[in-house]
Amino acid sequence: MRLRWKIMIALLLLMLAALLWAWLFGPAWLAGFNADQQAMKRQFTQQGREFGQRSDVQACLDRTLSEFDQCGGYDCTLRHDYFLKACLEIAAPTEGFCDGVPAFREAPTEDDKTWARHSCWDMDIRHEGCRLLLRQQQYWCSGAVAPDAAAGD
Repeated sequence: MRLRWKIMIALLLLMLAALLWAWLFGPAWLAGFNADQQAMKRQFTQQGREFGQRSDVQACLDRTLSEFDQCGGYDCTLRHDYFLKACLEIAAPTEGFCDGVPAFREAPTEDDKTWARHSCWDMDIRHEGCRLLLRQQQYWCSGAVAPDAAAGD
């Protein structure tokens, strides 16, 4: 019985120590994390703009997916999303770029998800973020308008 109480007290002390650490150091960590994310966003947005100035939209998508396939993961998806969005905004149009691309919707349908999944598989990209990157293509091809967006958004 005494051993059980000692274990309970030790666990309680560990929880209190973790809460104290989070309370003391959490805001500083969060500020540093946010600063790193903003710097990364600026860097990849600038790179996307520079690439887009001398490329067409198909080259933007091809480069994004090629580089994305080398890393994967959440941070990688974010970096390449910033790059692709900036690149598509400035790049020259490509004939046929939007052929077969479903219209962008705020809430993707099962058909949208299937299209993205199979498009990624056809390119042999298995990372989950690939589907999110292809939503940028849908958005661009839809004229940056979601037909299911609420009026006034």
